[in-house]
Amino acid sequence: MNAPHPILRILKWMTITVLIIATAFPFYYMLMMSFVPIADLQLHPGRLIPDLSNLTTDTYSQVLRSRESGGYGFGRFMLNSAAASLAATLITLIVVIPGAYAVSRLRFRGRGTVGGLFLLVYMFPSIIIAIPLFVAFSALGIRESLVGLVIVYIALTVPVSIYMLRQYFDTIPPSIDEAAKIDGASRWVIMTRIIIPLARPTILSTALYIFMIAWNEFLFALLFLVAKRDLWTVSLGLTQLANGVEVPKTVLMAGAVLLTVPVVVLYGIAERGLTEGLTAGSDKG
Repeated sequence: MNAPHPILRILKWMTITVLIIATAFPFYYMLMMSFVPIADLQLHPGRLIPDLSNLTTDTYSQVLRSRESGGYGFGRFMLNSAAASLAATLITLIVVIPGAYAVSRLRFRGRGTVGGLFLLVYMFPSIIIAIPLFVAFSALGIRESLVGLVIVYIALTVPVSIYMLRQYFDTIPPSIDEAAKIDGASRWVIMTRIIIPLARPTILSTALYIFMIAWNEFLFALLFLVAKRDLWTVSLGLTQLANGVEVPKTVLMAGAVLLTVPVVVLYGIAERGLTEGLTAGSDKG
């Protein structure tokens, strides 16, 4: 096999470098601004390398403090987001793992079209169900609550999560199930003790997907919780900061970092498992 032309190698690394800069620079600038005092930012708005002696964490203290203490309440917002996201992730996994296993292994009429229907449901814009959910949740008395928000996040993530897991379960040879049946194992035992351990990387990647969707979601948080500030999520709180005329840009950047960093940290911790989950089906027959 011929080696690539030197010009092509140069173009490849130039492209990679440009993409890395385009991806990393906004985050770097956001992080840098969040530690720079507002006075320094006003004096040197275009400075890319800050004076390290003037860096401060006071902006984060101000953002995280409650309004009663003179802050912006992001500590409470992050707790609300964490509670809603973790609850949605856990409940969705409890629902989708048996669902994906059933679609993958059980034989029933219309089985071949179920996967397509899940994707079709996911393709509909969320705004279509916003008003019906607003009316229904108002009637049930759960609209202005994190419970209603968790239910929405579950509904938003179940279709594609079942599709993701079903695709992996299909790569696990059915002979494994049959061998376990011969040994007297039930469907539940096969799923919990054999299939789930084999699919652990994919389940991890699905959990991260669910968490990221719930953590970053804004539309339904705005629709349901805008009148209940003590229940705001971090994405809703950040948007309200952005709309504030008197909010310093350093405060806004600190809020953006608080929205971004948890997902980045989780992804970094689970990177190996996530990568295995995304590629695990490629070497299975």
